[in-house]
Amino acid sequence: GAAGRRAGGDGGWEHRRVLVDIALLLGGLVALTVGGEWLVRGASRLARALGVSPLVVGLTVVSMATSAPELAVSIGAALSGAAPLAVGNVVGSNTVNVLVVLGLAAVVAPVPVQRSVLRTDLPVVVGFSVLFLLLALDQRVGTVDGAVLVALLAAYVTWTVRRERRSGGDGPADGELTPEPRPRPAARAVLRDLALVVVGTGSLVLGAELLVRGATSIAAELGVSELAIGLTVVAVGTSLPEVVTSVLAAARGEHGIAVGNVLGSNLFNIGAVAGLTAVVAPDGLPVTVPSLQLDLPVMIAAAVLLLPLARTGGRITRLEGSLMLLAWAGYTTYLLAWA
Repeated sequence: GAAGRRAGGDGGWEHRRVLVDIALLLGGLVALTVGGEWLVRGASRLARALGVSPLVVGLTVVSMATSAPELAVSIGAALSGAAPLAVGNVVGSNTVNVLVVLGLAAVVAPVPVQRSVLRTDLPVVVGFSVLFLLLALDQRVGTVDGAVLVALLAAYVTWTVRRERRSGGDGPADGELTPEPRPRPAARAVLRDLALVVVGTGSLVLGAELLVRGATSIAAELGVSELAIGLTVVAVGTSLPEVVTSVLAAARGEHGIAVGNVLGSNLFNIGAVAGLTAVVAPDGLPVTVPSLQLDLPVMIAAAVLLLPLARTGGRITRLEGSLMLLAWAGYTTYLLAWA
C-alpha cells in the first residue's frame, strides 16, 4: 500500500512538473509577444521623436536590447568556466538571425531593404563576420582581440548615428511614402516611449528565459540529448527576442526596425557579446576546429547571401524568406545528424 501511494505520489509530481514546464513555455511566449510589441512601438515612436530613421534605431537601441539574452548567456558561460558555449551562442544566434528572423519577417510581409543598407551596413556585417573568423584562426579569440572587436563596434555605432544626424534622419526608406512633418513631441511622450523600450526589453529577456527553461526541461524529459538541446532550443531561445521583434515590426510595416534589428544584433553579438566575453574570460574565448570548419563559414555565408537577395527589387520576397528558412532547417538537421 505504501509503495503504491509513493508511486502514485511520484506520478503526481511528474504530472505537476510537466504542467509547470508547459506553463513556463506559454508564459514565455506571452512575455515575448507583449515585450516585442512594446519594444517596436516605443522604438518607432522614439525614432520619429529623435529625428532618426527606424533603421538606425533598429541598428542601435533595438538590436542591443534584443541581444541582451546572448550577452547574459555568454558572459555567464565565460565566468563559470564554460567559455566555448559563448562561441556557439554567438555564431548560432547570428545564423538564426539572418536565416530565421529575416526569413520569417519576409514570409509575414516582403521586407524592403534601403540602399544605404546595401552600400554600408550589410558589407560591415560581412566584414565583422570575416574578421571574427580571422581572429579565431589560432583557435582562440584573446583579450586584445576582444578589445579590438568592442572598439570597432563602438566606432561603427558612433559613425552611424552621426551619419544619420548629418543627413537629417527624416528621409523615407526605399519603397515607403514620404512622412508628413510632425510637431516636436513633448518630453513626457519621449519618456513614455523610453519606458516602453525598457519594459519591453525586460519582458523579452524574461520571456526568452522562461521559454528556454520550459522547453529544455520538456526536451530532457523526452530523452533529447543535451547537445541537441543546446543546438536547437538554446540557440533559437536566445534569438527569440530578435524573431518576435522583427516579425512584429514587419507586420506593422516598420521594415527599417526589422532589418536594422537583425544587422545590428549580428554586429552586437560579434563586437560586444564575443568581444566582452573574450575580455572577461581568463584565457580568452576558445574556438573549436569544427566551429572554424563549419559554423563560422556558415555564419559568413548567411550574411553574404543577403547581398544578392536584397538587391533583387530592393526587397526580400516571401519566396526568398521561405528558402532562407529551408536553408536553416537543412543546416540544423545536418548538425543534429552529425552530433
